[in-house]
Amino acid sequence: MQQVQSLVRALGILNTLADSDDGMTLTEISQRVKLPPSTVHRLLTTMQHERYVTFDGERTLWSIGVQAFSVGNAFTKNRNLSQIARPYMRALMEESGETVNLAVADGGEVIFLSQVECRKMMRALVTPGRRALMHCSGVGKALLAFLPAKDVDVVIAQHGLPQMTERTRTTADSLKNDLAIARKQGWVLDDEEHAVGLRCVAGVVRDETGDPIAALSLSGPAARIPEERIAVFGNLIRRVCGDLSREYGGIPV
Repeated sequence: MQQVQSLVRALGILNTLADSDDGMTLTEISQRVKLPPSTVHRLLTTMQHERYVTFDGERTLWSIGVQAFSVGNAFTKNRNLSQIARPYMRALMEESGETVNLAVADGGEVIFLSQVECRKMMRALVTPGRRALMHCSGVGKALLAFLPAKDVDVVIAQHGLPQMTERTRTTADSLKNDLAIARKQGWVLDDEEHAVGLRCVAGVVRDETGDPIAALSLSGPAARIPEERIAVFGNLIRRVCGDLSREYGGIPV
């Protein structure tokens, strides 16, 4: 594929500046992108004219400009979570062999947006638009784990902790203990807490501020997700959720 050299170089400079917290000198940029200072300066002044970079003459530092923010912000307005997530869900299903769900929080509950079914005879089917309580579902607990404590308390106050199975967390302490573990390991387990015989391993997708915007889960019969596979699936879904968060422009766990 033919590339426009000056454009590739300019984008490389922008990417380098984007990684800097406090700006960079011309020499630092030149060394980082491995280009002569004269070439870097020519590209910087062109981008400065278009407001993609800015120059602090007092400190002699170059930084990202407001136009770069405007372009990036256009992405956040137009991104489609379900569309972006689809290939990641498909890949996750292929690697795990289990059904994958995508869900978001809504009014203290979760609502399922889409599903990629596994090829096995026994599988957990969820219709898009279906709702579930957060405290007893993998996707719900994944989202709760990364909400502020006061928001978790609001969900508990609004919906309670009704018992769905013998394994459902029905006290705030037991639920919050699960959430603390989830924050530490980056994934959460629904161990037959929503339905007898069904296990779900879930992770969270986060936006550019680090807030949870969605959750992915692997779900299947407990017989196919025995104890020895739970951590394997957990690490798998944490990795995929991290990749999806980055693709969405967010901060991975």
